[in-house]
Amino acid sequence: MQQAPSFQVVDGQLIGAKQIPSPNFNQRPETAQIELVVIHNISLPPSQFGGSYIQQFFQNQLDPSVHPYFESIQELKVSAHLLILRTGEVLQFVNLAQRAWHAGRSTYLGQQECNDYSIGIELEGSDETTFEEQQYQVLAHIIVSLQQVYPAIQQHLAGHSDIAPGRKTDPGPFFDWVKLRTLIQQIKNAK
Repeated sequence: MQQAPSFQVVDGQLIGAKQIPSPNFNQRPETAQIELVVIHNISLPPSQFGGSYIQQFFQNQLDPSVHPYFESIQELKVSAHLLILRTGEVLQFVNLAQRAWHAGRSTYLGQQECNDYSIGIELEGSDETTFEEQQYQVLAHIIVSLQQVYPAIQQHLAGHSDIAPGRKTDPGPFFDWVKLRTLIQQIKNAK
């Protein structure tokens, strides 16, 4: 049986994640409280997995000559707090106390600018593919760790499509919200 992943948040750093700093962040507003987790999917090139293109993209180091799609996104300045690869490996790009640039124009429960008060978690994947079991397991363990430090997020999980409807579709139709919520509850019950 595979050992459960272990994560802990210390001063905005997720212990258990590989640290790959992104320059694409800034300070949260002084009054902002972290109260939302936003789930995304990303793959570069689209619907292709592996390589380090996502990491390069979040670090503004993506070579536009490698793939035609990269030319269309080379000027974008984007980041997320965390990325869960299809292998289950976790990368942290932005300290959780900082504002990552993952949501864009967005609204949650009437409150605009979700980047101000959310944690953005990207899953390596696409709208056309199912996610890996280890991604769900790792995501659930991370969310439980986050909820211990940021209790306001207890009931506040959303997809990018939920906070930017019509503009975004991720994490997509194959993301299993029931599975994720069940795993989170199982982890909490085991503690």
